Amino acid sequence: MLDSRSVQDGDGIRRRRECGACRKRFTTFERAERAAVFILKRDGRREPFDRAKVLTGMLLACEGRPVSRDALERVAEDIEREVLDADMPAVPSREIGDRVIERLRTIDDVAYVRFVSVYRRMADVDRLVEEIQALKARKQYEAELASQVLLIPLVPAPPTRN
Repeated sequence: MLDSRSVQDGDGIRRRRECGACRKRFTTFERAERAAVFILKRDGRREPFDRAKVLTGMLLACEGRPVSRDALERVAEDIEREVLDADMPAVPSREIGDRVIERLRTIDDVAYVRFVSVYRRMADVDRLVEEIQALKARKQYEAELASQVLLIPLVPAPPTRN
């Protein structure tokens, strides 16, 4: 082995190696295998967590929207990390869907509505209109909070003496 470094996300190791027989150099990427986390589906089935399925759902919701694949891949990685760090043997699929919904809400309104309409199995237009109105109200509330001026400025705590 010639060189060993941590990968950018800190979850693996990049190793630079050399073949003993032909002396050619090559790179390997190693990632520690974690215990499998299972997803509890609505119908009671259990299946292994699959980050690719999370990404595929978001890509479909964002089709034709100005959202980069890199941004969606980061979201999928974040959700995967959260699920694995929760240290639970099984996670309800609804919890995964809720995490995706919350992230899409901050990324793109149209993608959010698309994903919610499929994920929550909206059967009629009235339910979809309610969801859009709730989104608009939430956005307006967040904008109002962001525009408010603090009446009492935040002051750093005085240093403590040891």
